[in-house]
Amino acid sequence: MRSLFVLLHRYAGLAIAAFLFISGVTGAIISWDHELDELLNPHLTEARTKGPSMPALQLARLVEERHPQVQVTFLPMHTEEGHSLAIGVSPRVNPSTGKLYEPGYNQVFVDPVSGEELGKREWGSVWPITTENLVSFLYVLHFSLHLPEMWGIDRWGIWLLGVIAIIWTIDCFTGFYLTLPGRRRANGAPSEAAGAGVSGSEKSWWQRWKPAWKVRWRGGAYKLNFDLHRAFSLWTWGLLFIVAFTAFSLNLYREVFFPLMSTVSKVTPSPFDLRAPTGPHEPMVPKLTYAEAIQRAQASAAQRGWTNPVGSVFYAENWGIYGVEFWEPGEDHGVGGVGHARIYVDGKDGGLLGERQPWTGTAADIFVQAQFPLHSGRILGIPGRILISLMGLVVAMLSVTGVYIWWKKRRSRLAATVRSVEAMTQKPFKLPA
Repeated sequence: MRSLFVLLHRYAGLAIAAFLFISGVTGAIISWDHELDELLNPHLTEARTKGPSMPALQLARLVEERHPQVQVTFLPMHTEEGHSLAIGVSPRVNPSTGKLYEPGYNQVFVDPVSGEELGKREWGSVWPITTENLVSFLYVLHFSLHLPEMWGIDRWGIWLLGVIAIIWTIDCFTGFYLTLPGRRRANGAPSEAAGAGVSGSEKSWWQRWKPAWKVRWRGGAYKLNFDLHRAFSLWTWGLLFIVAFTAFSLNLYREVFFPLMSTVSKVTPSPFDLRAPTGPHEPMVPKLTYAEAIQRAQASAAQRGWTNPVGSVFYAENWGIYGVEFWEPGEDHGVGGVGHARIYVDGKDGGLLGERQPWTGTAADIFVQAQFPLHSGRILGIPGRILISLMGLVVAMLSVTGVYIWWKKRRSRLAATVRSVEAMTQKPFKLPA
């Protein structure tokens, strides 16, 4: 049985190592996406004038008047002093061609005081990579690898990394099992599979497992890599499992996670779970304005006793749904918990489609809410983001050391084969290239 688990761990690890290395390094960086973006792009993120800010809805109208080929799809309602307002936009359909315009940008930065446009950019664009899109390039690379749209489907990379995450989640248990001491032989001696550091039948089970938690810093390159791989996997096992599982749940939410959760527990579906989206090139034009959607959401929030102001609004054009979020100024980036309160409004008729309240609902509802905050570390605020950054580096290190261990063992097996052939033939033998 142990030899089977060795093979499973070896080949699963080799299959996912490169993907985990990329995800680990990018994850360590994008934990600080907002802060890095401000550092790299002050010409976009810093306001140039001082004074009272214009209403966010007025700034959104200015953007659409200047750029009639796009519609606003994300609007922050709060403006921080000295900061610009980053407004998300999406292309409209060109009536002469029936296809989407290609504006070459999906974010517009405006000075909230003067309304001056500070710049535009394509968040998440692949090429050319500049300081303006570097952080967003890494963000999209992290969860989708930037795989292009094929056959009208733009989720290939998301699905691929979702499958990788499933393999990784299962492999967490396989790897953990292999760190455990092997069974003793009939004569009382430990088996060969018991691992390094096991000697003597008089040792207890814990004494035989204890070396797996340590690193032999002066044992040579192979022992160091082996111990780093094994010990760090053990010390961070719980976090590794959380990151792996949440990566699966986020990337395959609609396809696997939500249907699976619905079979084992009661999950309250969101409007996005109940409504099939249109194609990526078929956006729904809302009949309701942002102001009307906000007004309806505020009235509904007041009935529920919510006291926070509207913090941001988004329009999901492929679902025809407005999402109005309620939070205090300063709680947008890196705030702890499981996200903000939200009310959904139908973009066609203004009907209320549902709500999302943090930490409320069934146990399954709260579990679903926690997936992204757990994966990003934001559930614990700044300390959680620091922890996830470190875990990203650990994941990258485990990928490198795992491949190194396999390569060294492969070389040893090939050398043993050569010696065996030479011993049988009494002639030098060279393996074919």
